[in-house]
Amino acid sequence: MECKVKNAIISVSDKTGLISFARGLTELGVQIYSTGGTAKTLQKEGINVTMISEYTGFPEILDGRVKSLHPKIHGGILAMRSDQSHMDQIKKNDIIPFDLVVINLYPFEKVIKKEGTSLEEAIENIDIGGPSMLRSAAKNYQWVCTICDPAYYDECLKELKQRGEISIDTRKKMARAVFEKTAYYDSIISSYFQTVIASTDEGFPETINIYFKKNQKLRYGENPSQTACFYTDLEPRISGVATAKKLWGKELSFNNILDVDSAFEIVKCFDGPACSVIKHTNPCGVAQAATLSSAFHDAWKSDPVSAFGSIVGFNRPVDDETAEEILKAGFVECIIAPGYNKGALKLLESKKSLRILEAGITNEDEVYDFDIKRVVGGVLIQQRDLVDLQEKELKLVTTHKANTQDLTSLLFAWKVAKWVKSNAIVLTKGTKTVGVGAGQMSRVDAAFMAVHKAGSRSKGSVMASDAFFPKTDAVELASRAGVRAIIQPGGSISDDDVIDMCNKKSIAMYFTGMRHFRH
Repeated sequence: MECKVKNAIISVSDKTGLISFARGLTELGVQIYSTGGTAKTLQKEGINVTMISEYTGFPEILDGRVKSLHPKIHGGILAMRSDQSHMDQIKKNDIIPFDLVVINLYPFEKVIKKEGTSLEEAIENIDIGGPSMLRSAAKNYQWVCTICDPAYYDECLKELKQRGEISIDTRKKMARAVFEKTAYYDSIISSYFQTVIASTDEGFPETINIYFKKNQKLRYGENPSQTACFYTDLEPRISGVATAKKLWGKELSFNNILDVDSAFEIVKCFDGPACSVIKHTNPCGVAQAATLSSAFHDAWKSDPVSAFGSIVGFNRPVDDETAEEILKAGFVECIIAPGYNKGALKLLESKKSLRILEAGITNEDEVYDFDIKRVVGGVLIQQRDLVDLQEKELKLVTTHKANTQDLTSLLFAWKVAKWVKSNAIVLTKGTKTVGVGAGQMSRVDAAFMAVHKAGSRSKGSVMASDAFFPKTDAVELASRAGVRAIIQPGGSISDDDVIDMCNKKSIAMYFTGMRHFRH
């Protein structure tokens, strides 16, 4: 199945590289057919072009809405060269067989991102003829090559010059690129209709399109026996692991990426200088302090044994003092922060095994997308758990009240708890963790692990639970450990018993009315 290019259709919105590519085709004897603006651009450069309207005998109408939707266009693209019936039909109808179709689409996504774009302008930038020609050509890739992006011009032109044709492997590759392009293009339009034109009350449409581009191939997945790649949004609108720039160290692993995401998302929750220390997506230490170096010191000391080989996240640019603290602390796999000063970066680069990521400064205008979890045969989609809690929203349910310092610590513990895998218990003093119990099958076991991690530091601490207490056992354990106050959602059939136990043990308890399960 040869693809010796004699006739080509070129109709592009993005004119990048167009002139040199078209000139290369004409030098090879290719006849170019084109429409409107593309034809004018080529003619201005002295490149011979036949207008599609001249070829079809039908003018462009409806202000250009109808230009290429014609049997003499799609017949010439879709005809199967090996089918004599097809060839007889196009000959009978004076249809030229097109061997190359070069199309890129109206910039719908770019237009809708412009401030002040009207609905009418957005609608007029929905390409109809372009996707139709691309799909026709891609469907008939055995005999037709289609190019949907200027990035492929040089590759295809080089083949034509060297081989006199475009190989079947290249045509397959180009066809795949077309269907990826048109699928994404349709998903953007579909999303626009769902959110702007015909939004649903619940915010979740009947169908959803999820589209990502390959960011990098990973050495392996969670385990060496699993292959893996990292895909990201085409244009992420939030700073994080998907947008971070690697300043130092080897490539991230599958598990690194998961941990880096957790490390940076946690510290975004805090207004003051904050640090998180992550192992297996769970924080083994989180702290907020007057300085970044103090925050790191407190977070690391929360559980220095678990912190070995951890991922560390900061919400402020790393300075010299913080870098020195990191180097003294122990083995760190990776650091993610908004930035680094020159001295800090130089210090950290002394560690060959350390990966250093720069995420950029976060801001209030960041767009948070949905949380998506994959299951076999489907996905679960939900809003991200980003609801904050104010002190005035707390409901005191015990006779004993927490003092001002403990209230601050309770709110800090509550913020940390939502980033810990369920069942989760977090012990804090001030604005630093002293014990974290993560991912246990029972709440009392999570409380036991948090108390065990804290050791003697549990005395005088406060406790946060991501969900209600089904029994009084965890409260009794907290009392023995010296916990002074507890924050939890409430809502258990055993709430009265739990509250009575807190009153008996002189522990202040506050209900939030919301839970923070994390699976």
